Amino acid sequence: MTNKDNEGREFSVRPWGSYTVLDDDATDFKVKQLTVTPGKRLSYQVHAKRSEHWFFVSGKALVTLDGVEHNLGPGQSVDIPVGTAHRCANEGSEPVIFIEVQTGTYFGEDDIVRLDDDFGRAS
Repeated sequence: MTNKDNEGREFSVRPWGSYTVLDDDATDFKVKQLTVTPGKRLSYQVHAKRSEHWFFVSGKALVTLDGVEHNLGPGQSVDIPVGTAHRCANEGSEPVIFIEVQTGTYFGEDDIVRLDDDFGRAS
């Protein structure tokens, strides 16, 4: 469900946590803050029209890129090129918070192809 936060920004609660859109005024990028709840993970997914850069602010994340796992924490980042299968999991006890910068030609939620999903949303 998508709502607006107290500052009028797009905010959505998801089964894995939540996201807030920080900037979507430009036509060639979008910026979000994502929070992944302890014990949850995003779907394993790919995008056809955007790449992403994730910068981790807090928590300890297990990021999977094309089947290879990486442990990342505050101050670390990862680039996700167009077409790369990716997922962020929170196996810790505190929320994982990261900033996502999307670049490309389209940023709609329908540019998500879910390969695997803990919540029954896989394609």
